[in-house]
Amino acid sequence: MIEARQLTKFFGQTKAVDNVSFTVKKGEVLGFLGPNAAGKSTTMRMIVGYLPPTSGSALIGGADVTSDSLTARRLLGYLPENAPVYPDMSVTAFLDFVAKIRGFSGAARKKAVNDTIEKCFLTEVRRQTVGTLSKGFKQRVCFAQSILHDPPYLILDEPTDGLDPNQKHEVRSMIRAMGRDKAIILSTHILEEVEAVCTRAVIIARGVIVADDTPEGLRLMSAVHGCVNLTVAAAAENQAAEAMRGIEGVTKVEVLERARSGVTLRAYPAPGLAALADSVARKLAEAGVAIESLETERGRLDEVFRRITLKK
Repeated sequence: MIEARQLTKFFGQTKAVDNVSFTVKKGEVLGFLGPNAAGKSTTMRMIVGYLPPTSGSALIGGADVTSDSLTARRLLGYLPENAPVYPDMSVTAFLDFVAKIRGFSGAARKKAVNDTIEKCFLTEVRRQTVGTLSKGFKQRVCFAQSILHDPPYLILDEPTDGLDPNQKHEVRSMIRAMGRDKAIILSTHILEEVEAVCTRAVIIARGVIVADDTPEGLRLMSAVHGCVNLTVAAAAENQAAEAMRGIEGVTKVEVLERARSGVTLRAYPAPGLAALADSVARKLAEAGVAIESLETERGRLDEVFRRITLKK
């Protein structure tokens, strides 16, 4: 697995990362999240051996990235931020260069390059120089070099940065597939990506870990988890609100939106109350109020992220 053990990093007198520890096992895709200047990129760079920690250690497959760096790097695929690639090389020449560095030769090298080009949807630009590519294609070339040697451990920093929606879907599908038998850390600021790809999420703020849970576990921390949102005709607003306030276990009813087409209301359940939607639908039917739409909130990761990263 990938292990971070009490990683700490000072820049002068500034402590950027403070005693960060976590593990990522094979079969896990860990989303590593944090606001700007939270220590996210610094932690990633220590784990891959790019930055030496002030104290603590990082291990890749049991190999310490500081004292046994070559072993650790052989096991690792790394996609840095901002896709640093050689602009004067063609896509094929660049990946061939990476394959040679990784120890491939002869037919095996050619196969590794061709397979990776196909897997990363780079066939149409394989003969272009990297410097002439769009940001999205450069990102895919850099992603390709990280997986060319089929490493058991992957660290990806903003892997879908600059990609269009179709390209994002392709890369996310690849990460999900690889996550079945690899240990993957995916650094991102896109909460949608965590929901789409990750089996677990670690959130860092002010250099320390403030949450470590599954996406669903984080949703449970949301203030709106389990709430019922429903839309009724504007004329039925007061009647609907009064009916919902009469339901046992409803702690609050509020108006989310008023429009000509209707009014959207939200009912908040008491902690632990289940199946509120059934009670709401039944109560409004008894009151003769027609429901135009109804949904139960799963909880919102953006709200949880803001709350726990802004907490002092």
